[in-house]
Amino acid sequence: MLCTGMLMIVLDGTVVNVALPAIQRDLGFTQGDLAWVVNAYLISFAGLLLLAGRLGDLVSRRTVFLTGISVFTVASLLCGLSWTSTMLVAARFLQGVGGAMTSAVILGMIFTMFPEPREQARAIGVFAFVASAGGAIGLLAGGALTQLTSWHLVFLVNLPIGVATLVAAVRFVPRDPGSGFGAGLDTLGAALVTGSLMTGVYTIVKPAAEHGWTDGATLTGTAITVFLLGAFVWRQATAAAPLLPLRIFRSRNVVGANLIQCLIVAGMFGLFFLGVLYLQQVQGYDALHTGIAFLPLTALMAVVSVRYAEPLTTRFGPRPMLLASMTAITIGLALWTRVPVEASYLRDILPAALVLGLGAAAGAPAVMMYAMSGSSAEDAGVASGLINTSMQVGGAVGLAVLSSAATARTRALSHGGVPDASALTAGYHRGFTIAAGLVIAGIAIALLLLRDPSASASAE
Repeated sequence: MLCTGMLMIVLDGTVVNVALPAIQRDLGFTQGDLAWVVNAYLISFAGLLLLAGRLGDLVSRRTVFLTGISVFTVASLLCGLSWTSTMLVAARFLQGVGGAMTSAVILGMIFTMFPEPREQARAIGVFAFVASAGGAIGLLAGGALTQLTSWHLVFLVNLPIGVATLVAAVRFVPRDPGSGFGAGLDTLGAALVTGSLMTGVYTIVKPAAEHGWTDGATLTGTAITVFLLGAFVWRQATAAAPLLPLRIFRSRNVVGANLIQCLIVAGMFGLFFLGVLYLQQVQGYDALHTGIAFLPLTALMAVVSVRYAEPLTTRFGPRPMLLASMTAITIGLALWTRVPVEASYLRDILPAALVLGLGAAAGAPAVMMYAMSGSSAEDAGVASGLINTSMQVGGAVGLAVLSSAATARTRALSHGGVPDASALTAGYHRGFTIAAGLVIAGIAIALLLLRDPSASASAE
């Protein structure tokens, strides 16, 4: 039930992307405003993850999960019924609120419900598949729904899934008493971190992506983000009941896992963002065939995540698996830097996608294990929210950095008289190269910081 809820959230992250042209035509979005269909969701989602995770620790993770599913389902109905652009953007913001509440507590619930190491690793394998492969499933589902029916069904399909998940979770997910508010909820800390994350994500997806990192609005947004984040850290060091207890950062595994998660997700956007654009703008794929192109990758990730990730992680340990995973992701991205203008799917695209997908599936459980290894039972919710925040911030940063780098390269070549298809392909090559560099940085962090979770738990 937990992973079904997570799948609904993850699917929504990509299923909407392929429907954007139809949404633009129907509701009269300008090209600049169309991005807010994605950005409104991303800002509220990333901004509220830490707060939702901490509320789960204090109140009840089950309660926060059920509330999140309810909010997300109602917001999906509003999205599907939207008849104006303003209504859709507002409903997407509300969807992000429900998504944050749902996903922030799931990993913490898995760790408390499955304390036995082997069962825990198996549960994390299923969760990791949903979290990583759900994006590819969303591309296929979004293309099919948009082309065969209407973009409204992209949102309305969440209704039966959400209701079924809610009913089943009420029955099967056990109650968990929260630790209580004690000295009270850190409302100032909540306001500071939510403001910081929302400002930071807005800065990345709006002025930075559109005008560059040296633009005045970008610099102002960055300064406000840093100030609010610094004030939040000061508040957490002095508050009687902090929203994010700084003690969890004493674990080098937690710090390393969150940095690695951020870098891997940023790098993976090279596949799920630039790869989609390459297939559609250079190879001429439509939305449905783009989703079908990623179907083998999804199937491979399902098999590896559910069948092999747990026994391999148990046998070899999370650190070797994570290093092997990031090496495979790097090789996959390197193969994507070589895709030509006139590509063969079987020769050029499929091998690169499969190698990258294999790496993502094999290492995802290890990242989750490291992220939760240094947290106590009362901090499981905020640790879960933290690793999800790293995922969202990594995605936002990756989207801005890779897309701006690719666009700059394409624009420069186009002005030099290079044909459009060649200029676009060269731009995507640069984006894939940067993505590979980000994952290599993650390998360096793993070598420097990560220790065996069982050994570090006793030492820390």
